[in-house]
Amino acid sequence: MTTEAEASTGRAPTGLPGRSGTDATRPSAAVTRFVVLGDSLSEGVGDRVGDGWRGWAALLAEGIGGGREEVAFTNLAASGAQSRDVAETQLGRASALRPQLASVVVGVNDTLRRTFDIGLLARRLDRVCAELAAGGAVLLTACLPDPGRMLGLAAPLARPLARRQRAVNAVVHALSERHDAVHLHLDAPAWTADRSLWSADRLHPGERGHRAIAAAFHRLLAERGLAHGTAPSTEPEEPPPTRADALLWLATAGTAWVVRRCGDLLPQLLLLAATEIRHDATGSRALLDARAEAALSHALAATMRA
Repeated sequence: MTTEAEASTGRAPTGLPGRSGTDATRPSAAVTRFVVLGDSLSEGVGDRVGDGWRGWAALLAEGIGGGREEVAFTNLAASGAQSRDVAETQLGRASALRPQLASVVVGVNDTLRRTFDIGLLARRLDRVCAELAAGGAVLLTACLPDPGRMLGLAAPLARPLARRQRAVNAVVHALSERHDAVHLHLDAPAWTADRSLWSADRLHPGERGHRAIAAAFHRLLAERGLAHGTAPSTEPEEPPPTRADALLWLATAGTAWVVRRCGDLLPQLLLLAATEIRHDATGSRALLDARAEAALSHALAATMRA
């Protein structure tokens, strides 16, 4: 497998097996070009190998060719990326590589920002998916669990995030059907309820989770005749995080994560929570659901007309 790691941070992909730095823009005719767009989930956060992240996409790339062809793997995903970053930065680089397979998994970071706009997100993802599909790529997509539930936030905090993530997933579902994407339902209970699949931060898969995602995508690709190699093993090579690991993360990196979000998300989230509490007190919470549904319907209608 010919691989090239691309990172918007400029960090060298040291410590990852098989990442030779070969130029993936000039593969031979027998090469399948697999390009990954998205955020930290697709970057591989939670599945550390050596000094860097591996992740589900790298594991999947190893099982696509099966000796019939070489796989040129390029990972453009970056931690913190939103739909804007994918549309404005990653898409151009991905299109230039002319991929046969392109993964587009993004949206959770959008829900964690005060600038969240389901209409903008829908238009951005529609442009990304349409351009890649028009270039001949088979798309890989996934709907994701809402972060409020995964973090166990109190209901007034969790409900606004849940509404946002449901809207994002509805857009992803619609675009996946429109472009005949290979799609995973990572918001299903089978994924979210199994704590062994998730890392100590509760937001990213651990090694077992990344392996499970890779194996699931491999199965769906094989059903379409697009994966000919051996499916990635679902058994981790490293032990899963312990409760002590989770507590340590919450006390160190988790605290830092909250601090980074305070200037952006926290004021808006507190406002959303206050609105939830007020509507709960007056028995009018259904109005919030109705507004969210109306915004989603408008976004879907506008996107599908494009």
